[in-house]
Amino acid sequence: MNGQQSKVPPLRAPRLRSGRTAGRRAAIRRLIRTRPVPTQEALGELLTKEGYQVTQATLSRDLALLRAVRIQGEEGRLRYELQEGLTSHGAQVLPDLAEMVVSIEENGTLVVMLTQPGSAPALARAIDVARLPDVLGTLAGDDTIFLAPQKRSSAIQLAHKLRRLFGRVET
Repeated sequence: MNGQQSKVPPLRAPRLRSGRTAGRRAAIRRLIRTRPVPTQEALGELLTKEGYQVTQATLSRDLALLRAVRIQGEEGRLRYELQEGLTSHGAQVLPDLAEMVVSIEENGTLVVMLTQPGSAPALARAIDVARLPDVLGTLAGDDTIFLAPQKRSSAIQLAHKLRRLFGRVET
C-alpha cells in the first residue's frame, strides 16, 4: 500500500449507561415483575441487554433498596420478588411469606425459625430488610433461621413480634 496506512477507526463496543440509578432501578423493578429472575447474575445479564452496566455490589445494593427477596415460586424454582408491602420496623404482616414459616421458638437467648425447605434465606432477607429494631442479626441455613435479639430485647419479645409479623397465632 505505498507505505501509507489506512486510517479506519477501531471498532468499539456499544456504549453502556452506568450512572443512571433511577432508570436502572426502574428497569430492575420491571424485569422482576414481568419475568422470573432466579439470580443476580441473570438480572445483570438482562440489565446489560438493556444498556445498563452494573457490578455485583451495585446490583446487591439495588436489590436491597428495592426490597427484593428470593422466594420459591409455584414451580419450585427460586426467583426474585419485590416485597413492596414491607414497612420499616415490621409494622405490616407478611402474609405472602407466612406459609413458608413452620414454627417460631425461643430458648430465652435465641429465636429459631423453622421454615419450608429452601425458604430460610428468603425469610431471613425479609426480616433483614424490615429492619426490626429488636433483631441484632439473622443466620439462615436451608430451612432454619437463627435470630439474635438486640441486647435490650428478650428472645421472648422478639419471638412474639415475629409471630405477629408472619401472622402466626400465639400459642
